[in-house]
Amino acid sequence: MATRKNDYSEASIRVLKGLEPVRQRPGMYSRTENPLHILQEAIDNAADEALAGFCREIAVTLEDDGSVTVEDDGRGIPVGAHPEEGVPVVEIVFTRLHAGGKFDKQAGGAYSFSGGLHGVGVSVTNALSTRLEVTVWRDGAAHEIAFAGGELVSPLSARAPLRGERRSGTRVRCWPDPKYFDSQAIPQAELVRLLRSKAVLLPGVRVQLTDARSGRVQQWQYAEGLRGYLVEALAEGGSAEPVIPLFEGEQAVGGGHDTFAEGEGAQWVVAWTEEGPLVRESYVNLIPTTAGGTHESGLREGLFNAIKAFVELHGLLPKGIKLLPEDVFARASFVLSAKVLDPQFQGQVKERLNSRDALRLVSTLIRPQLELWLNQHVELGRRLAELVIRQAQARSRAAQKVEKRKSSGVAVLPGKLTDCESTEVARNEVFLVEGDSAGGSAKMGRDKEFQAILPLRGKVLNTWETERDRLFANNEIHDIAVAIGVDPHGPGDEPDLSGLRYGRICILSDADVDGAHIQVLLLTLFFRHFPKLVERGHVFIARPPLFRVDVPAQGRRPLRKIYCLDEGELRHVEDKLRKDGVREGAWSISRFKGLGEMSAEQLWETTMNPDTRRLLPVRLGGVDRAGTERRFTMLMGKGEAAARRAWLEARGNEAEVDI
Repeated sequence: MATRKNDYSEASIRVLKGLEPVRQRPGMYSRTENPLHILQEAIDNAADEALAGFCREIAVTLEDDGSVTVEDDGRGIPVGAHPEEGVPVVEIVFTRLHAGGKFDKQAGGAYSFSGGLHGVGVSVTNALSTRLEVTVWRDGAAHEIAFAGGELVSPLSARAPLRGERRSGTRVRCWPDPKYFDSQAIPQAELVRLLRSKAVLLPGVRVQLTDARSGRVQQWQYAEGLRGYLVEALAEGGSAEPVIPLFEGEQAVGGGHDTFAEGEGAQWVVAWTEEGPLVRESYVNLIPTTAGGTHESGLREGLFNAIKAFVELHGLLPKGIKLLPEDVFARASFVLSAKVLDPQFQGQVKERLNSRDALRLVSTLIRPQLELWLNQHVELGRRLAELVIRQAQARSRAAQKVEKRKSSGVAVLPGKLTDCESTEVARNEVFLVEGDSAGGSAKMGRDKEFQAILPLRGKVLNTWETERDRLFANNEIHDIAVAIGVDPHGPGDEPDLSGLRYGRICILSDADVDGAHIQVLLLTLFFRHFPKLVERGHVFIARPPLFRVDVPAQGRRPLRKIYCLDEGELRHVEDKLRKDGVREGAWSISRFKGLGEMSAEQLWETTMNPDTRRLLPVRLGGVDRAGTERRFTMLMGKGEAAARRAWLEARGNEAEVDI
């Protein structure tokens, strides 16, 4: 009998082994526009050797045949058999996901500070290459191994070093597989910027790029480090002279700190200019974080608090003007290099740092140094304060113009709305919070400057089949509409959005099943009766954590609190703790029964702080409106019980049930 396509049996489950997951879904592990990222993984390994103090030269060669070679004079990847796996370590490094020397964060580990965290690294380089060859100089011999399509084709062998070869180091040569990339061309400008930044962040290390096709050789070696790099970059961009001499510094945390591990720290240089393009680059353990992250937020917070304190101390702020972080940051150029023991990145390509502790780390290091500098150079501090105050005045004038246009006919706001102070609609946000208890924590934990809180009692009415003129009979919906300043409307209407009071409308409910139900009811309301707010990107879902993991102090790592959104993230954290060498059962897990259990500080840090929260934008995406309406009707319609039952019977195996 022929097997039907919709059969779901034990044979339907496929287990991906080795590097198959990378080849099946390359976009999850690397950028697929071009091969630069898989080369960066090999370059990062060489840079990590330099960061650890064992490498003085990194050489990258674009070969004639389209392959790329990355070579360093570090210690060389270990070639002996792994004590548990019984396979040469160099083979494991290139053929196993989640394997490497960078999980060991104990004192004396091979890499106390490194860019590698996820453990995919050069195994992805191997998976997405037609061929990869590795030569390791170590222990007085040259060791060679080769792979094709991610599989071992030439087992590890040793030979005597040739005349002129290195005494120690690693050479990786790979041929990127064109079927995985939109273009085989490696963007030269990006590669040059990447290599030059390594030289800047590793003073004294020589970095060389050779193009064998043209014979061109470029070389970088900086003694001055970040300062010289920023000055050079500003000059190239044609920016004006800095308002004050460049503010630079470097500091690391000493042993015995309550919050941070020994050796964690930051190096920075900041320049404020009145005009011209800005230069903003940040790094974590030498990894370029092009999308920024919590370390940049820490820089902004530290600079803002220091300058605000100086302005207040000297009475420089004009009446009616309030300084905001963006006023301080608006004309700031910077290069920031953070050193974080256990960095948590967003995604495998590590474009953005998510580690919450990094914000406090960088902020607490930078603020006192800038405060001291400003008060030692008062006249220069006044010049900087003038620039920042001008930015605040310009922002204030722009906000007043918007307020005058929308000030007529303002409705009386609901009494339970705790409003924000700012009148800047684009910056302001309102949280629709489940329950008075959570509303109380949110009110205490929020930033009252731009965050408003509207507590909701119980579950909101299912409005899918409610007529528009009957909506305001429900108090909760009436309060929501009045608070946001927009009247209910249909998908074909052109509503007046000039009265919109908040740029972000955030649904904040518990992380459990009841919270998900409240999210669905509110999303039904917005999709059905406020569709233009959804289309224009004003509706968001705040994602509070369901679990907190308390990890005891370990080696150089102090006591930690790690928050997890769900059970999947909890399993990932536990797996990582085991790999980090934390004893099984040493950590404790707490499950939040609801938002009301979280303190104001916890709610701010995990769910409301723009620098550390996870806020999910609500979009229609590529789904057509008619199809979405049919699905909503089936799920929310009063006469659709039979259709819901049939849908659940057909799709029930996909449900994540929380009992």
